[in-house]
Amino acid sequence: MDTYSLLTCRASGGSECRLKCLYSFCVFIALLMTFRPFASMAQVAVCSPHVEPLHIVLLGDSNTALGGDHCDLPKGWSRWFVERVRPTSCRSYARSGATWTNTPKTKVNTTENIGRIGDDNVIFNQIHRLIKAYEGQLQPYPDVVIVAAGTNDVWFGKYRPDAFGRSVEEAFVPDDGAMTERRASEVVSLTESVRYGCLLLRKHFPKALLIVLTPLQTTAVEGDGIERAGDLIEGVALRMGMPVVRQDKVCVVSSKAEAKKRLYTYDGTHTSPLGARKNGEILADLIRPMIDKHLGR
Repeated sequence: MDTYSLLTCRASGGSECRLKCLYSFCVFIALLMTFRPFASMAQVAVCSPHVEPLHIVLLGDSNTALGGDHCDLPKGWSRWFVERVRPTSCRSYARSGATWTNTPKTKVNTTENIGRIGDDNVIFNQIHRLIKAYEGQLQPYPDVVIVAAGTNDVWFGKYRPDAFGRSVEEAFVPDDGAMTERRASEVVSLTESVRYGCLLLRKHFPKALLIVLTPLQTTAVEGDGIERAGDLIEGVALRMGMPVVRQDKVCVVSSKAEAKKRLYTYDGTHTSPLGARKNGEILADLIRPMIDKHLGR
């Protein structure tokens, strides 16, 4: 009611006016209740956006293992990667001392955790631990598997004498079927081991996005060993259609700089919390678009 009608109502004191007031009030309440559900729906849409689950798995050596199995320790890049990417889950199966390259004595071993180089401390066995965890319902199906290794293949070359024994082209001479029928102990070069491991991952997790990270620079390896390993790993991954991140080229660790003063590592190889954070943020910014593309976001 307008002001004039209200004053008239009060002046007349009639029952008709009181009925009009009651009617107007009821109409107002009805309109309010009509629009309230739409307001609630809008609030839900803004405050609770639908986000699909994202489960990430990490495999690798000590610089990945530094983040812990649950990717929550500050010396590992995984901690800072997770903070930026915000996956539903991120589980690391990485082990210190691990290599891509198998040896003639490598066998399936899902329990060993020696923290140093060994015949069974290889990515191959991390893959088997992942498979076992998934089949035992201890691990969600991974949407993304990231493998970061290669340092120890070069650093401890005397324990992996055949690491550089095959070129990328030679590693692809057998077809996929023939390669997967081999034992790990028959796949003893870096290139063959990378291909073999990635084929195993594809067999068990065909819907997962596989991403390969080449090793970081390190003061522990002289010459171009790290770059050479990175070239071979990258060559295999690209030939298999997998995205690659050249950590030796894009991350903050510089062997020359670390040799003069420790800044991003505490020993020239293993990242400090600062180095881990910088690397984790760089990797997150590079990998997140790959994940979005894979998931069709």
